[in-house]
Amino acid sequence: MTAVTRFAPSPTGYLHLGHAFSAWNAWIRARTFGARTVGGRFLLRLEDIDPQRCRPDYAAAIEEDLAWLGIDWDGPVRVQSRHLDEYQAALDTLQQQGLLYPCFCTRADIQREVATAASAPHGPDGAPLYAGTCRRLSPAQRAERIAAGERFALRLDMQAALRPGLSFHEEHEGRIPCHPERFGDVVLGRKDVPASYHLCVTHDDALQGVALVTRGADLKPATDLHRLLQVLMGWPEPAYAHHHLLTDASGRRLAKRDGAATLRALRTAGVAAADIIERFSRDPGRSAAASHLSIA
Repeated sequence: MTAVTRFAPSPTGYLHLGHAFSAWNAWIRARTFGARTVGGRFLLRLEDIDPQRCRPDYAAAIEEDLAWLGIDWDGPVRVQSRHLDEYQAALDTLQQQGLLYPCFCTRADIQREVATAASAPHGPDGAPLYAGTCRRLSPAQRAERIAAGERFALRLDMQAALRPGLSFHEEHEGRIPCHPERFGDVVLGRKDVPASYHLCVTHDDALQGVALVTRGADLKPATDLHRLLQVLMGWPEPAYAHHHLLTDASGRRLAKRDGAATLRALRTAGVAAADIIERFSRDPGRSAAASHLSIA
């Protein structure tokens, strides 16, 4: 049995234990199956399309930290910012299908809409859904604003894009129905770059032949949208394995924004990489429930 898995962090900070756990989950599935070594491949990808938050030193640190843990990868690292033309081509394909429209709204515009709405619906990530203001513009209005030099994002027209009977295969759970409409008209092409997380991740998984997507349970709802994009673009369907999230002693999910201890800080404090990997291997399971992990 073989597997092609990947770890795809964004270089917006240093890796912490939660990142390491996610990388290890993908790596161990590619390297072993039960007690047997298998001929799988583990890929490293840097999702660095955010020019304001991503930094080269963070990218270099990701490779350094993984190497310190003994997590190796196959082939060259794919750096998304070097492949914007590929994502533009995918956007062009969706545009030709009539599934995208330009959105000129700013964040302030959207916040005002939410503030004036009696009850704004929210997506799986807790953010208010876009009200579809620019979807209602006529072709002439869109052309006029583009000609005037207004910046715009490209949104998916969800009602036009929906396909019946979508589902995905989750490890240990079988087929799960998809409801991508919960995301509303998501942005697939940002104003600053012709790319977005949802577009890039599905494009690259298909391009790189990823057969098993392992990632945290917080991203499980996004699979609904990713399956829709796979169908729209004719990309192959991988299997999915969403692992539980690690928490701190208070039960809070480990996160960069909350100052979770980084791997380099643990290394400086004298923690051995072997102790971290050994603790991962003793983890009680890979369900979606959060798990507290401490490294003494």
